[in-house]
Amino acid sequence: MRGLLLALGLAGLLLADTASAGPVVTAEEALARGEAAIGRALPDLELVDSEGERVALASLRGRPVLVSFVYTGCSTVCPALVQNLYPAVKEAQRTLGRESFTTLTVGFDARNDRPERLRSFARAQGVDLPNWHFVSADQPTIDRLAETLGFAYWPAAGGFDHLALVSVVDRDGRLYRQVYGGVFTAPQIVEPLKDVVLGRDRPILSLPALVDRIRWFCTVYDPRADRYTFSYAFFIGIVVGGATLSGVLAWMVREWLRRPASA
Repeated sequence: MRGLLLALGLAGLLLADTASAGPVVTAEEALARGEAAIGRALPDLELVDSEGERVALASLRGRPVLVSFVYTGCSTVCPALVQNLYPAVKEAQRTLGRESFTTLTVGFDARNDRPERLRSFARAQGVDLPNWHFVSADQPTIDRLAETLGFAYWPAAGGFDHLALVSVVDRDGRLYRQVYGGVFTAPQIVEPLKDVVLGRDRPILSLPALVDRIRWFCTVYDPRADRYTFSYAFFIGIVVGGATLSGVLAWMVREWLRRPASA
């Protein structure tokens, strides 16, 4: 409950990009819309990236996707959202692999968020990571994607007001988790990505699945270093536990052999 209230507080703080008479959607309504979207499948839409290349959402199936929404005419929340997301995505790529997931930043102002402006916006925020694409589309396509992911935005004086939101989509194209706010710690992004990249909930039916489960369990966050590391505590525990069990069994066998034979 505390986390939910914190998310609501962040949402309320970050909804307004511009001065406006009042929100069309309240923070509570925006948050409820975002939570209601969890479990929905991404529609098979086609977007255009900052290089003018077409990006079909269906082509991204098979690996998770981080989706955020911005508009390039924004000078406050949107640049801050991308800049604060950058180190978390960078850490996720270092921890889980650069090819393990895709990041999409969607320009929702279809009239103005053209490829050249998306390219300039990405460059201005210093985004230089692989598999991070800045995309847009015509307005009906953007509206359908926003509705599917529970993203709320509306026109306001000089631009738009909107919810600051990052959506975590699993490898099957379904919305797995919402991360609210415009300031992110590494665990806020990496932990849900760990689930969907390494498959915490998938059955262990093969050696690769077993390896992924071990990686999920042993990849832990070190707050002192502000980074993820692979912990060997799991294996040390197995070795110590195995040695202890072997010692107990050896003692039991020895004591059993020492017992005098019954008459």
